[in-house]
Amino acid sequence: MPEQPQIINTQYRFSQIASFPRVIGCIDCTHIRIISPGGNDAEVFRNRKRVLFYKCSSCIVCNSDLKICNIVARWPGSAHDSTIFANSRLKATFETNEYPNCMLLGDSGYPLKRNLLTPLPAVRNRGQQLYNEAHIHTRNCIERLFGTWKRRFPILAYGLRLKLSTSLTVIVAAAVLYNIAISMREEEPPDDAADQLNYLIERGRLRVHLIRNQLVNYFENIDNL
Repeated sequence: MPEQPQIINTQYRFSQIASFPRVIGCIDCTHIRIISPGGNDAEVFRNRKRVLFYKCSSCIVCNSDLKICNIVARWPGSAHDSTIFANSRLKATFETNEYPNCMLLGDSGYPLKRNLLTPLPAVRNRGQQLYNEAHIHTRNCIERLFGTWKRRFPILAYGLRLKLSTSLTVIVAAAVLYNIAISMREEEPPDDAADQLNYLIERGRLRVHLIRNQLVNYFENIDNL
């Protein structure tokens, strides 16, 4: 989450999207497929939406630049988004007023709170319509992040075949590497699956060519060593 000196700038950047004030992050959960962890608690990892798969649920908060500001990756796929947030340290920081005059935006899977705003279930006037439209446009950041994150690290989309503790570590590591890629302005991977495969292959080829060119340079200067 943003430090105190960064909060005003974070709120300003969010307000530039759809004029929604005081927002410092958008929150949502995404499911990542895993193999059955086994043991007595295996069934709690079975996805509540698609019962054939085992998944873990990662709760993420992002900023307007699509950077991950907060991640909790230890919950099973059967856990509801609101349950994860209710038991999070993030909720506690808001309740202790660590972020005064700030709020998060979440979808209807979250409860309406003083610092967590959700869309209106029914629209009755123009003000409510504009509120919902601004909420949707601003919160779209988190949906875009999930797509970009999983395209950059396809293993998150196709599933992890590792033991549970290792899978959770990989998810958090992928979040850290994703933020580094954003900071370094790495190009976004393509949307199409075939294009994505070609992209990954080409990136691999470029790295191989770089290594070979470095060795060529080494041999060109070997007499000077």
